[in-house]
Amino acid sequence: IADTTRTVRYSWQLGDAVEAELSIPEPIWIVDRSVFDHYLLQQAQQQGAVVADQTEVTGITFQADHWQIHTATTTYAGRYLIAADGAKSQVAQWLGFKPKVVRTAAVMSVPNPTGDRAAHFEFGLVKNGYLWSFPKGDRRTVGVAVVRGSDRPHWEPILQQYCAAYGLSPADCAIHYHPLCLWAGQQPLHTHHALLVGEAAGLVDPFSAEGVRPALYSGMRAAEAIAAALGGKADALATYSKTLQEEWGTDLVWAQRLAALFHRMPGVGYRLALKRPSATQRLGQVLCGELRYRDIARRAMQRLSSSLIPGR
Repeated sequence: IADTTRTVRYSWQLGDAVEAELSIPEPIWIVDRSVFDHYLLQQAQQQGAVVADQTEVTGITFQADHWQIHTATTTYAGRYLIAADGAKSQVAQWLGFKPKVVRTAAVMSVPNPTGDRAAHFEFGLVKNGYLWSFPKGDRRTVGVAVVRGSDRPHWEPILQQYCAAYGLSPADCAIHYHPLCLWAGQQPLHTHHALLVGEAAGLVDPFSAEGVRPALYSGMRAAEAIAAALGGKADALATYSKTLQEEWGTDLVWAQRLAALFHRMPGVGYRLALKRPSATQRLGQVLCGELRYRDIARRAMQRLSSSLIPGR
């Protein structure tokens, strides 16, 4: 865990900020993905997984009762296959799944001279999207993405504008671009002896663009499904798809609806929803997993929709 915080701050076009301390049992945990991902890899190795690093997969074929995974130097075999190769999953396409809509996010790590400890979300500078900034020790991670509409592949000017406004120096700090695949509604996440997990399954929050928790959750459920299949349960993989839809996908649909309404009128949404102290608490609880979108979305959407009705 790189850092923790209980402080959440929202702003609108670099001003009109609201900040709140979250009343939650556990703080928001913040990770450095390179460190965190390697930690997960080490846990898998301790359980017997064999890692073939720097080994590009060139193709897959199903033979008799198992998958063959081809590389430039050798072929690996396994009864079941998990596609976990991210937003632009080549494995998912080889398995016959249609390519998903992919957007471009940008992230950079900058020094944090002010020692600001808040998790910050900035709205209004980016149409159909937002910027975020999280503390990580003596640095802050600053990122930006759109969650609806047209993609925007070049983020350097907006990141520089944000950093300048908050006394952060992006000089000599690399900007890392990466694809983002948001949840797009009900869809199968399995096929013959194979499953999709994480961003290969499009399991990214359409409102916050968070992907870590749903990726971990889908990985856990995929392991359970394959264990059940190896134990002889014929519908184990179909159950995986159903479980992900029921326990995560339906909630992401609420996030999708909330995002659609918010970004239709972001200024109104910010003023009527996010600036309310109770809304900050509720969204903070969603970020921490204490609440789900379905617990907050209906009331928030009613509040936003009423602002469109004349006389309300």
